[in-house]
Amino acid sequence: MEWLNYHHLLYFWTVAREGGVARAAERLHLTHPTISGQIRELEKSLGEKLFVRVGRGLQLTEMGRVVFRYADEIFGLGRELVDTVKGRPTGRPLRLAVGVDEVLPKLIVRKLLDPALRLPDRVRLIVYEASGRELFGRLADHSLDVVLTDAPIPTHSHIKAYSHLLGECGVSWFAVARIARGLRRNFPKSLSAAPVLLPIESTAMRRGLDTWFEKNALHPSIVAEFADSALLKAFGQDGHGAFPAPTAVEDEIKRQYDVQLVGRVDEVRERFYAISVERRIKHPAVAAISTAARDEIFD
Repeated sequence: MEWLNYHHLLYFWTVAREGGVARAAERLHLTHPTISGQIRELEKSLGEKLFVRVGRGLQLTEMGRVVFRYADEIFGLGRELVDTVKGRPTGRPLRLAVGVDEVLPKLIVRKLLDPALRLPDRVRLIVYEASGRELFGRLADHSLDVVLTDAPIPTHSHIKAYSHLLGECGVSWFAVARIARGLRRNFPKSLSAAPVLLPIESTAMRRGLDTWFEKNALHPSIVAEFADSALLKAFGQDGHGAFPAPTAVEDEIKRQYDVQLVGRVDEVRERFYAISVERRIKHPAVAAISTAARDEIFD
């Protein structure tokens, strides 16, 4: 039987958590060479590289991320064991690691994740935001439980995962009062030559809007394009142009950004997906997200 040296694992885990050997050495009261040597021993025993050097720092490899997640669970159980022996309450929460595609509107993400935090049992929510490609890689090595995105996983993807449609809604247009008053009349034709703020071309919403513009012979004046949906809305709040957003968060947008509704477009549909390695969702928190999305959030 192969045995794992937990001292070596502890040094690796601390380096990964602290972001470098120097800070880990300070926390553990050990020398830099001692920690580096112990991590090399762990890599040798596992037969895998756990870190790669990037510039002057260290970055976890794909296998390093897998080992770190197991180490996090192992030392979490260790703390719970000590608490139990000492008679202290544990109440270990259910862990939910979520990857959020960076193109998703933050208001939608907040609304989707809220049901997980309303479960009877406590949930420890860990949220990562990145590109879909990076998140699917983390999903494949089990660093994430689920990925939230605006499109199903590509059919040509080498990652074995399943797309679960959470729901869909139309798109609403918003603007500050002085712009909205003029655009509301004769909408959507009023958008032609009007100043607008749009998501970047790689997003599902933008592709749908471009098709809709062409179909309806609309030629708006594009003032700016954004990868960050929150930044797009902030510019809209400052009066730089009208902007689109999912109808499902219409009330929140009007309240948070002090803008008015210009009009709704049901032909352009925003779809939201949960991507998981499970064909059937089993994680209780992911199931709560899926149920609430269907029953409460989307039409």
